[in-house]
Amino acid sequence: MFEAWALTRKDGAAGIDGCTADDYEKDLEANLERLLGQIQSGSYRAPPVRRHFIPKADGTQRPLGIPTFEDKVAQRAIVMLLEPIYEEDFLDCSFGFRPDRSAHDAIRSLRDGIMENGQRWVIDADISKYFDSIDHGHLRSFLDLRIRDGVIRRMIDKWLKAGVLERGTLTKLVAGTPQGGVISPLLANIFLHHVLDDWFVRVAKPRMKRRCQLVRYADDFVMSFEDHLDGRRMLAVLGKRLGRYGLTLHPSKTRYVDFRFKRPHGRHPATQATSFVFLGFSHVWGTSRRGKPVVRQITAKDRYARALHAVKDWCRQHLHLSLKAQHRHLCRMMQGHYAYYGITGNGRRLRWYLHQVERIWKASLSRRSRSGKLTWLRMEQVLNRHPLPPTRIVHQWSRA
Repeated sequence: MFEAWALTRKDGAAGIDGCTADDYEKDLEANLERLLGQIQSGSYRAPPVRRHFIPKADGTQRPLGIPTFEDKVAQRAIVMLLEPIYEEDFLDCSFGFRPDRSAHDAIRSLRDGIMENGQRWVIDADISKYFDSIDHGHLRSFLDLRIRDGVIRRMIDKWLKAGVLERGTLTKLVAGTPQGGVISPLLANIFLHHVLDDWFVRVAKPRMKRRCQLVRYADDFVMSFEDHLDGRRMLAVLGKRLGRYGLTLHPSKTRYVDFRFKRPHGRHPATQATSFVFLGFSHVWGTSRRGKPVVRQITAKDRYARALHAVKDWCRQHLHLSLKAQHRHLCRMMQGHYAYYGITGNGRRLRWYLHQVERIWKASLSRRSRSGKLTWLRMEQVLNRHPLPPTRIVHQWSRA
């Protein structure tokens, strides 16, 4: 239990009991001993999660479930028991929320499949409200296939039945795992492993005429095909397959993409696009220095705009800080951006980002300048004393 506590994030918001990580730590040993006893005896009662809404880029709001801190520790303990079991089952096409796998592994795998295997026909899929749509009955059936321990099963059932508390009203859920719960990503992976991954590899793939692949990160997935008709057949049955388990493809966000390098007769009429976005990267064709076609994975426009908006917001709210303090925080924001988007072929977008951050900082400093608008000559002097981090490629892979 102590290890589960150590791995639980301490900076999250408090749940319905108002208890923070610091409060829990004041009597840590007794709290953990009591929690373990309740789990083993079956007397543990999963509290409802506090529902909070966070804005999405499209203007809608995403519900976020916030468990109590003790519940997070309990969930972490169960995850630690289940993860090694399911790592034996999960397939290579799954990358999200798994040890030693990352979003960059996923986009590298997708890029390799497209370039090396000629998979030019892409299904860019989007499951509508996936985490809210996971059917509890089907999930329990999938868990029955692997988990026999009664203590673990009872704990998961309690979390599924706990419900959410929103503005004083308790709502019981018949589907979904609250986003924000420590165990939710694992349960979501288990569900799609059976509904999508295993079905694609064992049933669908052997029936294809030519090579194809599935790359999935949590509920975000892409399928690529060497044969155009294979892709069309898959698109025709994919919605039906997901529908059997209570899931729905988003009709306007799911697209069939003609991703050929050359299209002498234009985009194929059965497709809806010639590029796609996966895990924050727009996938487009470019040409290498040797003149060979290469897949470029560049920062998606909405992610680029969101990153700059975050910088602008922060600068606006922290005008009062010293130059040194502002510089220190901006450097951290930029290094975080480079850590994710710093991949081979994305250098131009990174340089745009650096230039725009300089412009935003200059505009922000101008607003607090007593002498009026800050000139670029003066800004260059500021940047000489407080240089922003240069762009860097963190994740490198081979060029064509």
